[in-house]
Amino acid sequence: MSKNKNLSAEEKFKAVISHSKEYGFIFQSSEIYDGLSAVYDYGQCGSQLKNNLREYWWRSMVQLNENIVGIDSAVFMHPTTWKASGHIDAFNDPLIDNKDSKKRYRADVLVEEYIGKIESKADKEVEKARKRFGDSFDEYLFRKTNPRVVESERKKEEINLRLKNALEQNDLAALRQLILDLEIVCPVSGTRNWTEVRQFNLMFSTQLGSLSDDAQTIYLRPETAQGIFVNFLNVYKTGRMKIPFGIAQTGKAFRNEIVARQFIFRMREFEQMEMQFFIRPGTEIQWYNYWKEKRIQWHYAMGFSKIKYRFHDHIKLAHYANVACDIEFEFPFGFKELEGIHSRTDFDLKNHENQSGKRLQYFDPDMNESYIPYVIETSIGLDRLFLAVMSESYCEEQLEDGSERTVLRIPPALAPVKCAVLPLVNKDALPEKSREIMKNIKLDFDCMFDAKDSIGKRYRRQDAIGTPYCLTIDHQTLEDNTLTIRERDSMTQERIALEEVSRIIEDRVSLKKLLKLII
Repeated sequence: MSKNKNLSAEEKFKAVISHSKEYGFIFQSSEIYDGLSAVYDYGQCGSQLKNNLREYWWRSMVQLNENIVGIDSAVFMHPTTWKASGHIDAFNDPLIDNKDSKKRYRADVLVEEYIGKIESKADKEVEKARKRFGDSFDEYLFRKTNPRVVESERKKEEINLRLKNALEQNDLAALRQLILDLEIVCPVSGTRNWTEVRQFNLMFSTQLGSLSDDAQTIYLRPETAQGIFVNFLNVYKTGRMKIPFGIAQTGKAFRNEIVARQFIFRMREFEQMEMQFFIRPGTEIQWYNYWKEKRIQWHYAMGFSKIKYRFHDHIKLAHYANVACDIEFEFPFGFKELEGIHSRTDFDLKNHENQSGKRLQYFDPDMNESYIPYVIETSIGLDRLFLAVMSESYCEEQLEDGSERTVLRIPPALAPVKCAVLPLVNKDALPEKSREIMKNIKLDFDCMFDAKDSIGKRYRRQDAIGTPYCLTIDHQTLEDNTLTIRERDSMTQERIALEEVSRIIEDRVSLKKLLKLII
């Protein structure tokens, strides 16, 4: 048996960051030159975990849905694309500086974090009451009648309304006044010495062309969605698609984040996994609710606690949406957006039609008419998903014998390495036998061979990178063609025949196990 060490949220976050570098998951970009702020590289274990997460998303979207296809659009796009999408005029963040710390913050995030503290206090009142009353506790009634909880809810609604009005009206003075009225302090300086709120466009621009005189200003795409919209006609016609249908893609996006922080949670170069689902106008709420349920079930299938997820309805809707929400995950630094689900109406296709002069409509044979489809979007940050998996999988344990181990309980189907092949000793023909076994199974699984150090130390190394199974080859293997398979989480070991190895591992680590939960 083992006992988990109780780490504070801050301690755990620091440990995850340190562990990510030590075991080859994430490195600071250009580290030998002192790094580049908010830009990271994925190491040998990290790149494989990232590939597995991407494959899980892709297969769940494209392989399991007959009416969803995938594309891969270019990073560079005609600059008018971003005029039509609204990014040139409306892709801004409201920023505010603290004069004492010289630190810059998203003004709306400061207010949202303040609201989060109010919610946290109310939740603590509920939990105290739950412990006091036990099974007879009625949470709904308590939240409606307890004076402190009712007051918290009233205050939260009042702040939300002021924030929503300020953002929708682009009233930066009102946004600053809200921060002052709430007496929000800078987390670094502890003072309320704030500047005015200013808008900052997040797109990176560059020049296309060999000569400065004829160079054209273009942008690194801030999202992958527009690559789908400008290819709507191409896919619709060549794929003979019939509404409702979806187009999915994964790829890099770039945003000049001024307030880039929290490790890989907010970066300047990141990867998105997006699906745009084209539907008949008037059916958007039905499909919006459908995709909310489908996406939360996708997250649940990974096996982490459901209380780590929650829906958060948008206070301020994006310029393209008529209803939107986030799936939030409880990171070590609190609940934050992991995936967005938006009803984008016909905003994008209509604007691209107006700007391009091309007819971007769908002929509906059932209605015998043409129309611009409405769109439901699901958009998840692959890097944020990676951080969620690392944070929730990381565990420090104290074992019965007094020793300790650090283990990543990554879902086996997503683990970077599925099994490690370990000769008990590096002699007596065991390495040769181990290589023979490795050769046979590496066609089916990502495997690792390790013959250095004691078997105990090698087990610990595999635990630390999240390898679900270790195969130990010993002298008995040479006699009867059996070996020991060790399971990561329980550390239990069993003896199995060589001919059963591939079948047993396949049964336990196949991505099919996750996909079957959501099909």
